[in-house]
Amino acid sequence: MAYATYEHHGRRRVGRVERTSAGDRLIPLDGLTELGRDTPAGVLAAAAELPDEAVAAADVYLCPVVPHPDKIICVGLNYRAHVDETGRDLPTYPVMFTKFASSLIGPRDDILLPAESDQVDYEAELAVVIGRPGRRIPRERAGEHVLGYTVANDVTMRDYQYKTHQWLQGKAWDGSTPLGPYLVLPGEADVSAAGVRTIRDGEKLQDSDTSRLIFDIPTLVATVSEFTTVLPGDLILTGTPGGVGFRRDPQVFLRDGDEITVEVDGIGSLTNRVRQEP
Repeated sequence: MAYATYEHHGRRRVGRVERTSAGDRLIPLDGLTELGRDTPAGVLAAAAELPDEAVAAADVYLCPVVPHPDKIICVGLNYRAHVDETGRDLPTYPVMFTKFASSLIGPRDDILLPAESDQVDYEAELAVVIGRPGRRIPRERAGEHVLGYTVANDVTMRDYQYKTHQWLQGKAWDGSTPLGPYLVLPGEADVSAAGVRTIRDGEKLQDSDTSRLIFDIPTLVATVSEFTTVLPGDLILTGTPGGVGFRRDPQVFLRDGDEITVEVDGIGSLTNRVRQEP
């Protein structure tokens, strides 16, 4: 089962995704306006559906699947190939940084190239959505706190990222991170070895799978919850494979007019057009 946050005729709603031969339909859930802190698994399961108000997914604006997460925790250097291409040592503890809710954009929105950066890069990632609050969660119980999964493109301004040893200024740019299109529940997808890839204008630039994560999802949930309470709607971006543009020879950065697609098998895909910010 999958869900979306969407807007139709100026109204924001949560819809269950219904797959049909004619395309996806969204069946709104009564009383729910967006996925997030107020929609843990029990609330989603109990919400009444309004099938008479169903709409085609093609006819709505798809919001970031969680528009206003309390926390966005991102993990860097979590695939060996990416660690190798950076020339760093293999981490013994997850490398983490944060984004803000203002960083998120919808799964069909344009990625805007800011005038200040000449090194705008892509990063395909599986994102975990928390569904149950918890603190100091044991690794073996981490799955009880996962609401589902979605797809993220951790767009990064490399020239800003490397201004200092801290990555925040290159990672948390406003309106830079596509998220979606849907929230897929754990029972609907196997993320133990899901393919993760990036395709730009038909050229495959990243291609790996989640079995190659250095720190797996239960470890990440347990680690994050050691120092902060995770809440429904919180996001954990699990890291990107090798093949990022900054480490390629020659380097590859996003340019005006590019079409960039990020895919996670069984979860979904994002396709965004790249535009120069006015």
